[in-house]
Amino acid sequence: MARRPRNNRAWHFVLSGVQRDTDARAVALTSGGEGWGYDSDGQHSDSDSEPEFPSLLPAIPSAVPVTGESYCDCENQSETPYCPSLHSFHRVKDCQCGEEDDSDFDWVWDDMSKSTATILSCDNRKVSFHMEYSCGTAAIRGTKLLTDGQHFWEIKMTSPVYGTDMMVGIGTSDVDLDKYRHTFCSLLGRDEDSWGLSYTGLLHHKGDKTNFSSRFGQGSIIGVHLDTWHGMLTFFKNRKCIGVAATKLHNKKFFPMVCSTAAKSSMKVIRSCSSHTSLQYLCCVRLRQLLPNYMDTLEVLPLPPGLKQVLSNKLGWVLNMNCSPVKPLLTKSSTSMPIPVTTSSGSDSDSSCSSDAERCQRKRCRRT
Repeated sequence: MARRPRNNRAWHFVLSGVQRDTDARAVALTSGGEGWGYDSDGQHSDSDSEPEFPSLLPAIPSAVPVTGESYCDCENQSETPYCPSLHSFHRVKDCQCGEEDDSDFDWVWDDMSKSTATILSCDNRKVSFHMEYSCGTAAIRGTKLLTDGQHFWEIKMTSPVYGTDMMVGIGTSDVDLDKYRHTFCSLLGRDEDSWGLSYTGLLHHKGDKTNFSSRFGQGSIIGVHLDTWHGMLTFFKNRKCIGVAATKLHNKKFFPMVCSTAAKSSMKVIRSCSSHTSLQYLCCVRLRQLLPNYMDTLEVLPLPPGLKQVLSNKLGWVLNMNCSPVKPLLTKSSTSMPIPVTTSSGSDSDSSCSSDAERCQRKRCRRT
């Protein structure tokens, strides 16, 4: 009886999966459960470990965390202690810089809508991924469906940022959070139902990647503004505008989402707020555009104390946003992705984050 030939591609896939899982368990044992775990995927991906998009930013070793991108200058955020012999990161004291302890949160992470490899803490504002070792990609949604109005939230990276991907973004209810629990991938942006900003600076959507910003790491604060009135999605890094990631998002319903492949990684919601697209909101946006160089617009406006307090409570996030974008890389891997930030005169003072919205506002004012 003739022997049935073996499927080489399927056999290679099985061996790759076994090898990744073996490496992950070995590293978890050597780390002792106290330090930060080495990312179990190494340089593997779901495409037989072959590098994708070689023309993009040079790949960084997945086991080496990104440093020097923190919102603050705290010593414990500027450098993550790393032990080469154990392939692990030592836990450092959490930094509280940039966190609004007294603010009300419009939403937190949803304990009923998360991957199995996630744990919530801090009143469901902090999510931790892969507590022992990582064998795939985990994700979670927020508790609120973002429909009409203006939505703004900030996510702080509270752990070393490394691995195949750690992402912040949005997605619909159709995104399957456990689909890639045994695959290391960039979950947000793999389909048309989600957008995701990677810690590598790449913007993902429909499986396409675009160089969008510089990398972010431990201590970085990533802000997201979803403007459902104008149909725009805008990202911020350390409270400075990166650029507009997507447009024409009218009449769509999204959830805030994050995902991670890195072992013992975590992210924390430090602000989540929303507002109706009212005349008051539009006036605050315009005031911020006219006074971009001040940390807090309310400090320089001759307004009654009572009115300042009301505006601070309702729209303080608008009056504190920095709409002057940092200069991004414009290399694109796909023509179907939006260009993040462009300037007509080459000046960093020109803001594309607000130009489209401002034109829409003027049109609406003329109609009324």
